[in-house]
Amino acid sequence: MLIGPLALAFAAAFSGAALYINLVEQPARLSLDDNGLLSEWRPSDRRGFAMLASLALIAAALGLATYFQTQDVRWLIGAIVVIASWPYTFFAMVPMNNRILTVSASEPGAARELVRLWGLLEYGQTAIGLVACAAFLWAL
Repeated sequence: MLIGPLALAFAAAFSGAALYINLVEQPARLSLDDNGLLSEWRPSDRRGFAMLASLALIAAALGLATYFQTQDVRWLIGAIVVIASWPYTFFAMVPMNNRILTVSASEPGAARELVRLWGLLEYGQTAIGLVACAAFLWAL
């Protein structure tokens, strides 16, 4: 029964990564000048997206596998919650990402405000991860 604790571990890694973005990366990014902020945000966003999406997928797959193994619906709840980060990202964060990516260098002040708002949306990812961890802990 190692699959369940692995699901929790990947959900915790997802939560930790999202929390790191909120508490460390975002304040550091916002302390940069406007051009530096944009040049740092672009590659960081791509890498962070790939990392969070992968962690969520693995946690959900492991949670789902544990559900099928144990028939305990709490594992299914955790899996659904953690994979909910995908539609959240698609419908809430991607439109903001696209707005930030289309901001030209001539309007860096607008980019700063968009990146600040993007950071607030990122708290949703952290919340999703923490709720998934809670569901997995409940199932353990």
